[in-house]
Formats: sequence, C-alpha cells, structure tokens
Amino acid sequence: MFCVASLVPSPPVLVPELQGAAGAAVEGAVAELRAAVFAAAGELAARASRWVVLGVAESGAGSGAADSGGVIGADAVGTFRGYGVDRQVGLAGAVAERVAAGLVADPMLPLPALIAGWLREQVAPDAIAECRLIPADAGADECLALGREVRAELDAVNEPVGVLVVADGAATMSLKAPRYLDERAEGVQETIDRALSAGDRQALADLDTALCAEVEVEGRPAFQALAGLFAADAADPEVETRYAAAPFGVAYHVSVWRPRALGAGNGATP
Repeated sequence: MFCVASLVPSPPVLVPELQGAAGAAVEGAVAELRAAVFAAAGELAARASRWVVLGVAESGAGSGAADSGGVIGADAVGTFRGYGVDRQVGLAGAVAERVAAGLVADPMLPLPALIAGWLREQVAPDAIAECRLIPADAGADECLALGREVRAELDAVNEPVGVLVVADGAATMSLKAPRYLDERAEGVQETIDRALSAGDRQALADLDTALCAEVEVEGRPAFQALAGLFAADAADPEVETRYAAAPFGVAYHVSVWRPRALGAGNGATP
C-alpha cells in the first residue's frame, strides 16, 4: 500500500566526498539542504522499507542498468566516478560486501538512482529500492499516467511502500547557474514551488512543458508524475515543505507528501 512520497533534488554535492576543494565555500548552503533531504528521506524510511524511486532520464545520456521500460532493479550498484570520486552506492543490501565479492559498479547508473542509493545508505540501509526513469521529453499526460500506474501498483500490495521523487527545478536561476541566467526562470520556479508546497496537482499538471524546457526545469516530468501519484485521492495531499531555494543557481525543493484522509479538502484531481 502506498503510504508517503518524499521529494528531493539531485545535486551530487549532497555527498560529502564530492564537495572536493569547494567544500568549505559551499558547506553552509549544502549542510542546510542536506539536513532537509535527510529529514524528508527519514520519514520515508520510517514508514516503508520498500521504495520506488521516480527520476528523469537525462537527455541523450545512457540509462545504465535500466531495462527497456526505464526500470532499474534493486540489484543495481553504481558509482559517482563520473562526478569526480569513485563513491559506490546501491539500491539494496550492503554495497561494500557485494563489490568485495566481485560485483562491478555501473559507471553509467543515472544520477537519480545514485542519489537514491546514497540516501538509502544514509537513512535506511535495510530498505530495498527500484528506480523508474521518465523520459525527459515525456508530455504531461504521459507523466500523469505513469504516476497513476505506480499508485495503482503500490496500492495493490500488502506492505507499505514509499516513493522517493528525485528531481531538480530550474537550472537558470542566476548568472552562476550551470545554464546561465534566464530571467523567466524565477517566475516559472515560483509557480512550481507554490504548487509543490500546496500539493496542487492541477497546477503541476498544467505546467507549460515548452517553457519548463527552455528554462531548464529538468525535473518537470517527475513533478507531474508526482501529481499523478496522488490523482486517485479525493483531495490534494498534505505537504510539509522542508526546503525551497536556489543556492547555486539551480532550484531545489524538498518536501514530504502524505495522502489526505478521504474526503478532506477540496483539491482538484488531474
């Protein structure tokens, strides 16, 4: 049975070993973000020992261990080598033991799976996760449908299952942003943050796909899948926002979404 969803971003700098020479300069901002991410993932860990991870496939990038349907199984082990350090993580079990036994970490494992594996290790080492990647160019209807499908699947099992959504907002929020500044990004991100903080499923469903792409909202498909995950409920979810800021020119949003009691509220259902 689906019980909770936690939304976190995917900056590799969350992983302490990856801060490198910039460590002291960014530690304050990263520490605040990391604490929020741990809190959101901690609630997921407290409620469920099985996780489904929703993330976005990078445009033009390999999908690593993903099958033809974009699913990465719990046996996957990857490495942050491509981000500067050979830090190995996995979606289940004790990764160090599996690597010592001869398992080779996949250098192409996508970032959402890497972040999920690292978080699992930090807050729920006994949890088992699988990752489902959404195409970066998926339309709103496709994303919403995927969320609905995941919800139906999880509601059909007897054990509690949580969802970890790994997604970033606009990457054009400042002159120092990875994709430089786009003056439209602030308004787009404000709309996204309001919708995420309110659990406003309809507002997320209505996001302008083309505009989000232009201001580099890479997490847009995952945000809309999150809306679809709660589409079966009579009301918008209860949401606890832990963090919403753009410390490095990329918008990061951390929140916990809980299904509201049947009949509560007046949210729309996309």
